[in-house]
Amino acid sequence: MAERTSTGLLTMMLEPTPAVAMTLPAEVREKLAELELELSEGDITQKGYEKKRSKLLAPYIPQIQGVDPSLQIDNRIQASPQAVLPGSKLNKSRAANTRDERFRSDLHTEAVQAALAKYKERKMPMPSKRRSVLVQSSVEACTPPDTSSASEDEGSLRRQGRLTTSTPYQGHGHPAVEHWFNRVIQGSSTSSSASSTSSHPGGRSITNTTAHAALNANAAATALADLMAHTQLGVPVNSRVSNKIQQLLNTLKRPKRPPLREFFVDDFEELLDVQQPDPNQPKPEGQQMSPLEGEPLGVVTNWPPSLPAALQRWGTTHPKSPCLTALDNAGKSVYTLTYGKLWTRSQKLAYTLLNKLSTRNEPLLVPGDRVALVFPNNDPVMFMVAFYGCLLAELVPVPIEVPLTRKDAGSQQIGFLLGSCGVTLALTTDACQKGLPKAQTGEVVTFKGWPRLLWFVTDGKHVVKPPKDWHPPIREASNEIAYIEYKTSKEGSTMGITVSHSVMLAHCHALTQACCYTEAETITNVLDFKREAGLWHGVLTSVMNRMHVISIPYSLMKVNPLSWIQKVHTYKARVAVVKSRDMHWSLLAQRDQRDISLSSLRMLIVADGANPWSISSCDAFLNVFQARGLRPEVICPCASSSEAMTVAIRRPPEMGVPPPGKAVLSMGGLSHSVIRVDTEEKLSVLTVQDVGQVMPGALICVVRVEGTPYLCQTDEVGEICVSSGSTGLAYYGLPGMTKNIFETIPITLSGVPISDRPFTRTSLLGFVGPDSLVFVVGKMDGLMVVSGRRHNADDVVATALAVEPMKFVYRGR
Repeated sequence: MAERTSTGLLTMMLEPTPAVAMTLPAEVREKLAELELELSEGDITQKGYEKKRSKLLAPYIPQIQGVDPSLQIDNRIQASPQAVLPGSKLNKSRAANTRDERFRSDLHTEAVQAALAKYKERKMPMPSKRRSVLVQSSVEACTPPDTSSASEDEGSLRRQGRLTTSTPYQGHGHPAVEHWFNRVIQGSSTSSSASSTSSHPGGRSITNTTAHAALNANAAATALADLMAHTQLGVPVNSRVSNKIQQLLNTLKRPKRPPLREFFVDDFEELLDVQQPDPNQPKPEGQQMSPLEGEPLGVVTNWPPSLPAALQRWGTTHPKSPCLTALDNAGKSVYTLTYGKLWTRSQKLAYTLLNKLSTRNEPLLVPGDRVALVFPNNDPVMFMVAFYGCLLAELVPVPIEVPLTRKDAGSQQIGFLLGSCGVTLALTTDACQKGLPKAQTGEVVTFKGWPRLLWFVTDGKHVVKPPKDWHPPIREASNEIAYIEYKTSKEGSTMGITVSHSVMLAHCHALTQACCYTEAETITNVLDFKREAGLWHGVLTSVMNRMHVISIPYSLMKVNPLSWIQKVHTYKARVAVVKSRDMHWSLLAQRDQRDISLSSLRMLIVADGANPWSISSCDAFLNVFQARGLRPEVICPCASSSEAMTVAIRRPPEMGVPPPGKAVLSMGGLSHSVIRVDTEEKLSVLTVQDVGQVMPGALICVVRVEGTPYLCQTDEVGEICVSSGSTGLAYYGLPGMTKNIFETIPITLSGVPISDRPFTRTSLLGFVGPDSLVFVVGKMDGLMVVSGRRHNADDVVATALAVEPMKFVYRGR
């Protein structure tokens, strides 16, 4: 390694003689340019490039006489160490060959020592990663000792122009290296060679003509451009440059990519600049809003003290009244659960859970324990029995979805919820249990992220009849947890919302008053009966009022989108609970069914009426089915959230409420959280429908989205907050998030709290319009802030549904 370094330093200090500087043939110049281009583009390695270049330039390298033959390359070309290319493969192989006797001569040893001594006195250029060998050979062999090199990290070319005198080799009569370099690279013609010779009489040394610049890894293009421009050298160069050399120049002149950290710094500065508020943006101009209160919650003389008490009443006094009808995938009724059957089967399950399940002679469950309910969406009967069986046993049901696979990502989050709730038992049906993945022992596998569970099948043969002296405890509604409803956030995490017995009873009371529910009414439920509106209307409030529910499974809707309309016609249903998607699907299939009538409906509850696109589905549905008995005032959109439950709902016409309202709002104003009424003729507007009035007994307000929950102005969009006895209590096991969502204290602009009661954030963005109607324009989960302007993901969906795809949406975009 020492020999190689010494020899390399010696050859770098030697320069070619002016006598043999000659013009390269055109084909050689072309090949050199091709090699340079291949090296710059990475098509050839540095080692391969050096090998090919050495072969091309070997016959044209200037020779020096009077040098020890042991230092010559070969017999054909007698070149001194001055003419040896520092990057050539031959030089490296000779230096590495320790058995070569020629390198053991005294002259060689003295030359190496002199080179090392001189190397300590001069400042040599630092090696770089990417460097053209052609430029490297010429520059390193011809650069005077005072040349300095730039740092590669700086990525710039620093020149130090100094006039020096060459003392060590002045007696050799050196040529202008720029002249020789231009002749080798450019291949100047005979006339240009003569002109170049005449411009440098006497063959002046390079140190008397100009100062040199040091090249770093990315300065090869700059060096070529400087030499071709000859502004500093004063050397006339032929302007006819081949296309390949020009292509090489363009390739080398590409700017170097800045370090990764510079990207982040620049982007951060740009973001700071973009987030500056626009002085011309619209701002709210209205007065500070006042909290809006719903009508008082009425007092019912014979209202049951709790939901289990209502089940006991109807199960004993009206045992044959239909409670729930289940349909198969063909739309046929497979089973009708009566209130008497619901009461007796729930008692059996409650007794079995408390007395027949034990581990080591100790009961497996005690009142207050959480139990998972794992039931498919096409079996509402078994779910209802399990839910009320847990309520009678004073257990806390946690309804969840059926896990699809062992490593299902969604079920992993459900498993985290079950683990945090301390669930050890899961209730399911025999058919569902058989469909779950099994281990080699035949037992249900432990799903990824789930706690270890004991699975219990709730079918009739697995439960026992309680003794005649055993009766479930029927208590008044208290603040104890009744059930836990899961919610999935936009990040994918699953949280459990606790609902107490008193909240459950108050919510049923409020829904009964708002919807004017009466006993023995028939309701068609298309929603998921395990959570949200499907659970509130189809499982809880229906039992409170002894209603008959026709449950439409989702699998049936896929096969027959008109099935819910057919059941409304068949059972003369008074109420239907649907989503806007169900109305949209029925429009596509309504031509196949003509003999139907919707005149029996007094209330069509649109559960997702808060979505901006629901208005188009409602209008289109009314236009088609108004001829089949559907009245316009029957359509009742509502707004709800898992935390606040039902927030607002449009009342049925018999309550004498104001007519429904629509708002045509400017999208530009909404992006700045400002309400500006516009006209429907424009494309940049959003038309929304009201979601009715505030729920009975509730107090709502609208607060600003970010920062301190200040009350919004009347023409400002904010997050709707609710304070009532019928909202969720907390996120189970998450006190920090509970305080932020369920214990918000809105304050006025002067800093005074508006009430001593805590409010629950609904995650609904909206405002209160005329006639005390509530309008929702988006959700917090879908909020997107771009350049300081707020947009909502629901608006994107609404826009896509509003335009004609054939005209505005093109393939591939």
